[in-house]
Amino acid sequence: MADHFDYIVVGGGTAGSIMTNRLSADGASVCLLEAGPEDYHPLIHIPAGYIKNIYSKRLTWNFMSTPTPHTANRRFSLPQGHVLGGSSSINGLNYVRGQRSDYDHWAQFGNKGWSYSEVLPYFKRSERRIGAGDDRVRGRDGELPITDLDLIHPICEAFIEGAKTLGIPRNPDYNSGDQAGTGYFQRTIHNGRRYSAAKAFLRPARKRPNVDVRTSTQAAKIVFEGKRTVGVRYVHGGRGGVEREIRAQREVVLCAGALNTPKLLQLSGIGPEAMLRDVGLDVLVDLPGVGNNLKDHYGVRMVAHLQGVRTLNSMAQGLPLGLEIAKWLVGKPSVLSISPSLAHLFWKSAPELDLPDLEYVFTPASFREGVVGLLDKSPGMTLGVWQTRPESKGYVKVVSQDIFDHPEINPNYLAEEHDQRVLLRSMRLGRQLLSTPPLQPFLAGRTSPSDDLQSDDELLDWARQNGITVYHMVGTARMGPDNDPQAVVDDELRVKGVDGLRVADASIMPVMPSGNTNAPTMMIAEKASDMILGKRLDPIQV
Repeated sequence: MADHFDYIVVGGGTAGSIMTNRLSADGASVCLLEAGPEDYHPLIHIPAGYIKNIYSKRLTWNFMSTPTPHTANRRFSLPQGHVLGGSSSINGLNYVRGQRSDYDHWAQFGNKGWSYSEVLPYFKRSERRIGAGDDRVRGRDGELPITDLDLIHPICEAFIEGAKTLGIPRNPDYNSGDQAGTGYFQRTIHNGRRYSAAKAFLRPARKRPNVDVRTSTQAAKIVFEGKRTVGVRYVHGGRGGVEREIRAQREVVLCAGALNTPKLLQLSGIGPEAMLRDVGLDVLVDLPGVGNNLKDHYGVRMVAHLQGVRTLNSMAQGLPLGLEIAKWLVGKPSVLSISPSLAHLFWKSAPELDLPDLEYVFTPASFREGVVGLLDKSPGMTLGVWQTRPESKGYVKVVSQDIFDHPEINPNYLAEEHDQRVLLRSMRLGRQLLSTPPLQPFLAGRTSPSDDLQSDDELLDWARQNGITVYHMVGTARMGPDNDPQAVVDDELRVKGVDGLRVADASIMPVMPSGNTNAPTMMIAEKASDMILGKRLDPIQV
């Protein structure tokens, strides 16, 4: 195997798959390092496999959070993809770009080139929208198919019609830049199968002779000569495996995600000086923001029992599941080919707000104790909700010099009182949404949270004890101008204080986008690849 490449991409997930494709299409030699295995497991490609994959010990990193009093001193599993395709191979498959204002705010923070009109071309470039949409804002020629739900359930229709009785309209395309309203999720599913970034972008790139993909290779350290990035040291085969070093003649690009990217930077001597010295690491660049500013969505799932209707509870268990498998095999709509959340609702937690700050996800199924993946025996529905732009933030930091030791991760959910107030409002609106007139004929009682819980203190205590991560970690290598002391990369995504090193994944997000993070991560990789190659797509004014 060659030891010298034009570019080394660390992380074969959502961003790394796109980055490898775009850089190699320009003729450059690219080596992609992925710590996980090939994406051969069949449950990756069956959309319903999601509920198994997020608990997989082989396909995820098995990270755990640090307990905090804000969430009843619980530890949370924080699954991140540990396989080609990364989290796009194990996620919930819903495609959500966020709001126009999200990216205008990024630019207003001093990040030139990141306004909505400037990032919109990169959203469009990735996608092949199959379905309705304004071609000014939706892509038709990209590698990633974005499709509409093909299994419409009567309870979903009742939920959407019920929302209208509360003044919440249907939104024909929440990915148009205007999220407000309700409807069905668009998905990274085509012909009944998941389309991960590895399938859409990396698979065609691997046919090029200038692409070298190395799986089961965990990056151990970025190699520098002075302050110039020259390569990456990695270990093949896990703990006790073979250590090798490869060289980059142009750049090293980190696409390892919001938990692993700061860890690798810290292990390489880039991060808060005192923290690095505490674990015996040499300091190359004192960069205080590395690992800080971690944000994630903290959600709750509200559950109600139903009557007089078949839900996924019966369709996805026992003998009926056999029929659904048969439908899937012949290409008909099936529970095997849907995302875990079918309907969406983006709305405001308070009427005086200008824009939605809540995301609801609705499923015609009930889960034991509100946990996705554990279906109840009786029919039900689940309404999940989270605050899209939380103020609480945490950190990621290495605990030793051993590359195989997991970092300490503290998302610090609900630390800010503002987040607690928004969550309370979201639950009260959620109760209204689950008891509208169109749903009344089907209701057989609410199980979680119990109707006995009415006061703010009671509901907040329930949320602390029963809330969950939504697996949307961002922000640990924040993009920002030189006057931002917590900024890790500039608006060209170059790591401050060194040459030849960039970050292009969810860790660079200055603030959270208003929704799921997979689509924005794709946009970041698309835009970063053009930055590296000295290219630029023209802004789109809409």
